[in-house]
Amino acid sequence: MMEFLESEFLIETEIPEDELIISRTDLKGNITYANETFATISGYGINELIGQSHNILRHPDMPKRVFKNLWNTLQTSQKWEGVIKNLRKDKGFYWVHATISGVYKDDKLIEYKSIRTPINISEKLKYQRLYDEYRNIDRDNIRRVIYES
Repeated sequence: MMEFLESEFLIETEIPEDELIISRTDLKGNITYANETFATISGYGINELIGQSHNILRHPDMPKRVFKNLWNTLQTSQKWEGVIKNLRKDKGFYWVHATISGVYKDDKLIEYKSIRTPINISEKLKYQRLYDEYRNIDRDNIRRVIYES
C-alpha cells in the first residue's frame, strides 16, 4: 500500500483580516520579539520563537531568490515588501504580505522589524504559480512527491 507523505504541507491557516503579525530580529535574522498573533498563526509559542532564526518558518515552496532579494534590499537600507509563504510548526502553511525594514538608533542599524498582513486567494494563486516557476527555472528546491511502500 502506498501512502502520500507530504499531505501536511497542504493545510493552510487563514490569517484574520484584522490581525497583524509583528516580529523583530537581530541583524542575523534571529527573532527577538514576536507578538501573540505571530505565535498563534505560526503554531509556535512566543518562547519557542525568541532566539530562533526566522528561517524556521521558511516553506519549501519559497524560492531562494526571494530571500536573496530581501537581504540585498535590506543591506542597502531600503524597505522590502513582498509576499511570503511561511511554514507552520505543524507543517501547515500561511501566506502573508510582508513589509520589512531596518530599525535605527543614532543612525546605526540595530535590528529589523517585520509587519505581515493577510493576502487574498487570487494573490496566493498568483504567487504560488510565480514561485513554482522561479524554483523550476533556478532548479531550486523542486517539490518531489514522496511515497512509502
